[in-house]
Amino acid sequence: MTNKAAFLYPFFAIVLWAGNVIVSRLSAHTIGPEAITFYRLLLATGCMSLFVAAPAWRNRTVIWRYFGQFAVLGFLAMCLFQSLSYLAAETTSATNMAVFTALTPLLTVLLSAVLLRETPTVGLVGGGMLSLAGLVYLVSGGDPAALLRGGVRPGDLLMFVAALVYALYGVLLKRWDLPVAGWQSTYMQALCALAIMFPAFLATPAPMRALNRETLPLIAYAGGLASILLPFLWIRGVQVLGPNRCAIFMNLLPVLAALGAIALLGEPVRAFHIIGGGVALAGVACAALFRRPLWMSAPAVPALGD
Repeated sequence: MTNKAAFLYPFFAIVLWAGNVIVSRLSAHTIGPEAITFYRLLLATGCMSLFVAAPAWRNRTVIWRYFGQFAVLGFLAMCLFQSLSYLAAETTSATNMAVFTALTPLLTVLLSAVLLRETPTVGLVGGGMLSLAGLVYLVSGGDPAALLRGGVRPGDLLMFVAALVYALYGVLLKRWDLPVAGWQSTYMQALCALAIMFPAFLATPAPMRALNRETLPLIAYAGGLASILLPFLWIRGVQVLGPNRCAIFMNLLPVLAALGAIALLGEPVRAFHIIGGGVALAGVACAALFRRPLWMSAPAVPALGD
């Protein structure tokens, strides 16, 4: 495959991700967050079992050794992140959800500096401040003083926590560097997440976990396209292009989600969405581009006699 054609992998992955944001908004007040999370995991694990279960069983000795890590990763990415996103969709717009999700690379770098003791960069500090200013402008509707009067909408706060959770997931993936990669890792995380979500699913009121003409298409998209095809396209893009070039496509997420929100949800996109979201994403770009360390490590002092 030529290099130009390889860019279609992350592009279509982001298209599907933007569609998942729209599905999250459509699911609000239609199906419970815990229910759609459980159903999407059930569908995803069922489909993946067709081609992953046998290889995973053959590799069970290695997999069992890291079962605890799979459970933590599955809980963060497939339970907590997804449930928070669906819950946030009840009180915020699809555009805001996409902007917060697109902050994940910046938050990942920030958490890496804190948890992995990586030296912060000039881009991280400057880009973080720029993104914070953009978010304040975005969530305040272009009037930052409004935050002092009425506070932040619950959905925006939940999406920030969700992005932070997904960033933590990325940092732990890097820190643990599990010797079970690709589909087997995703499969084990999904199985653990499915078991974790089952009690929450049972606790959901029956009307909010009903399967009907409204909920089935949402579950099909979330469990099939967003949980299986999207990861495949993204992983393939990273393999061919590398993680840094693929990460750039995250900046397209708010744009595509906004277009989908206009066409399918009738959500208006106002000037503060463009300005605030643009400034926030510029901060993400700064963190990725300007990698000079904020300070240089002091050279080691040789011991006497060396």
